Amino acid sequence: MMDYLEKFMGTKIAGVRVVPIATKIIALFAVFILVSNFSSNFINLTLNRGELLKLANRLLVKDLKELYGQASNQYDIFEYSKNLPEAILAIESAAIRELTGSRSFSGAFRPDGSLLFWASHDQRPDGFDDSAALQSMITNIDEEGGEGRIRFKLMDRSYFGMFKFNQKWDAFLIRAEEESEFYADTQAIFLRVSILIAGITLICLIIGIILINRILRFMTRFAADLMKMQNDQKLDFVNLEGAPNDDVTYLGASFNALSSTINNLLVIFRRFVTKDIAQRAYSDRSVLLDGTTKELTILFSDIKGFTYMTETLGNDIIDLLNLHYDRAIRHIHDKEGIVGSIIGDALLAVFGTMKTGGNKSVEALDAAFGIQKVAAELRAALKAKTDTIIEEHGKLSPMEQRALKAILVEVGVGLDGGEVFYGNIGSYERMTNTVIGDNVNSASRLEGLTRIYRVPIICSEFVRDEALRAGAPYRFVELDKVQVKGKLEGKKIYWPVPASQIDAEMEEQIACFEHGLALYYKGDWKKAGTVWADCRLPMVEDFQLRLDGVKPDDWNGIWAMKTK
Repeated sequence: MMDYLEKFMGTKIAGVRVVPIATKIIALFAVFILVSNFSSNFINLTLNRGELLKLANRLLVKDLKELYGQASNQYDIFEYSKNLPEAILAIESAAIRELTGSRSFSGAFRPDGSLLFWASHDQRPDGFDDSAALQSMITNIDEEGGEGRIRFKLMDRSYFGMFKFNQKWDAFLIRAEEESEFYADTQAIFLRVSILIAGITLICLIIGIILINRILRFMTRFAADLMKMQNDQKLDFVNLEGAPNDDVTYLGASFNALSSTINNLLVIFRRFVTKDIAQRAYSDRSVLLDGTTKELTILFSDIKGFTYMTETLGNDIIDLLNLHYDRAIRHIHDKEGIVGSIIGDALLAVFGTMKTGGNKSVEALDAAFGIQKVAAELRAALKAKTDTIIEEHGKLSPMEQRALKAILVEVGVGLDGGEVFYGNIGSYERMTNTVIGDNVNSASRLEGLTRIYRVPIICSEFVRDEALRAGAPYRFVELDKVQVKGKLEGKKIYWPVPASQIDAEMEEQIACFEHGLALYYKGDWKKAGTVWADCRLPMVEDFQLRLDGVKPDDWNGIWAMKTK
């Protein structure tokens, strides 16, 4: 029942009820039909009452003449017999035979309002208590001979009738009908006709609802589709299946054409702006030059050996980059990250801007490993293809070997986070979405360190702490305390390793490295070198070079980088 009522009354959108046009048409026609029919019935009743009143007046005149003659005759008899009660009774007996209504009466009232005689099936009044009507009749004696029509109140009832002054009795003879009783039949007819009109209208409305809903069924479907689009905040097509060739269908087809055009523009728009900006533009219907300070996690990715790749592949580098980025960006978006910029082989992504996202550092870590997985899968596929070529055609030529080396993509990823400025800069003619802050530069520097420490991903202490608080399944191996170029302070850096990849041997190697690192921080480089001699982790190679080189005189455990 509620579903049908909602279908008829419409659905509320943002607190405003959207009433179906079919309901408005039906309601409008229902009002017109009822007003038209009831007006016609009322006019008919009024005209009939007018005719009835004319007929009643003629009958009242006839009855009044008979009453006047009877009263005059009885007065003559009274003059002879001097028996007033008998004369009055004779008048009343003759007059009451002509009365049909229970409240109709023939009577006589003296100019002072006292009752002379009363012929009626109703109770006898004490006198004529409508002083205004009585005065009107008295005045009429001099002006019009003491006869005419009259409306008056008697015993709190409304009457209409005819009167004539009888000089013999010195009284006004009145023949009258009570209004509500006189019009009772016409009112009953009006009520019956009104009920009949209401019934017929109801039947017509039911038929109208069925027919109009049938005619406008596709408009209802279109409205439901549009409401769904608004609720989902997604532009789609209205369903035109089975729709007739009328103007409503034309509107639907025009909307679909417009929707297709806008969707194409939105697809293009989303490819050139970040996901959160696209959503904001769709909801706010504008893109403003503004920004805010937010705590975000920054991912910086770079392809190693890109200069060599460019020199070797030439223009074909574009195809390789697109192949890599197509898969890498999917991992970023799957983890609720947004791509801030792509400059050649470098990619900057931001996590924490989407309302639907979870822990931003965990998402950034997951995306970083997703990017590494993409690069590993691409290398594996190229290696398998190379093995097939060698098996079929023999060894590779020097040029082929150079090309193979160029397309074996290896990626470094740096992660840092903290307070940064995030928003749109530029002008209203050309703007770009950007993220600005010390942590952005730091993420880039950490990516550069992956080449030195020979690990795929390096993150900051901020990322490590936030991921550990969230219970992320990663082991964070402390790599070093470094002061990157352009910075005055040193900071700890970490190599994140998925917990699933750490076995007993890996755990032993990490423990060995951490033991040596503790000695390294204290400046006991000789013992550190002895411990690291048995460690096979990739970062040990750079530490061995440091141990073999010149040691700083003011060693504080922080290694100052000379390059980016």
